[in-house]
Amino acid sequence: MELKRKANNLLFATACLLLLVGLGAFAAVQQARRPVGGVIVRISNEFNNFFIGEREVTALLTRQGEDRLEGADPASLNLKALEARLKAHSFVKDAQVYRDLAGNLHADVRQNRPIARLVHADSRQDSYLDADGQRLPLSPLFTARVVPVSRLGGQPLPAAFFQDSTGRRYLEFLRYVDENTFWRGQVAEIFIGPNGKISFTQQVGDQRVEFGFPENIPEKFAKLMVFYRQIPPVLGWDTYHRVNVEFKDQIICE
Repeated sequence: MELKRKANNLLFATACLLLLVGLGAFAAVQQARRPVGGVIVRISNEFNNFFIGEREVTALLTRQGEDRLEGADPASLNLKALEARLKAHSFVKDAQVYRDLAGNLHADVRQNRPIARLVHADSRQDSYLDADGQRLPLSPLFTARVVPVSRLGGQPLPAAFFQDSTGRRYLEFLRYVDENTFWRGQVAEIFIGPNGKISFTQQVGDQRVEFGFPENIPEKFAKLMVFYRQIPPVLGWDTYHRVNVEFKDQIICE
């Protein structure tokens, strides 16, 4: 009797499982046949950037309204192609396009983020730089509060400068500033001299900081922090106008 009861329970469980699988398959088929309902756009805004909005995402998905998505036959949809269309936008870091069980089309977009602005004599030629060293165009929708970077006494810096082995060191410097909350707020403008040395102005304090080449970056910023903590509180922020941290174990103030 016990064996028969276990066999019946097993058969019942198997029948329930097959029923669930069948219902799931039926729902999937029905969902696949259902015309597209609404288009739901979600834009990740983790860095408070507004370079691309819902209207622009919808325009990309519909080719500026030429391809109507609401009510479209799902068989005519190429979700991978729609994702690729979104990812081709300069300010889209990643995108996922999918349908839900109600038939709605979802577009989840994660924005690209600039870490610096490359400054030219003609501001119309300015561009942003992202954390991978890629150029991003300026946007009519939003202006990012990022540090300006310019070259002293020479041609403006193209984004390609940050792609070779030498330029990647400067990109590392910019990343360090961007990833540190204090330095991101304190560094006002960065200059790269003809000799390749970095200097920058500050939001607080009149001192121009001479950083030197982009090497030993954390150690140099640690020395600058020592200056902040020990000198201005005692002598005042206006005592020195030049602070040099490029040499090992030295802080030069003038």
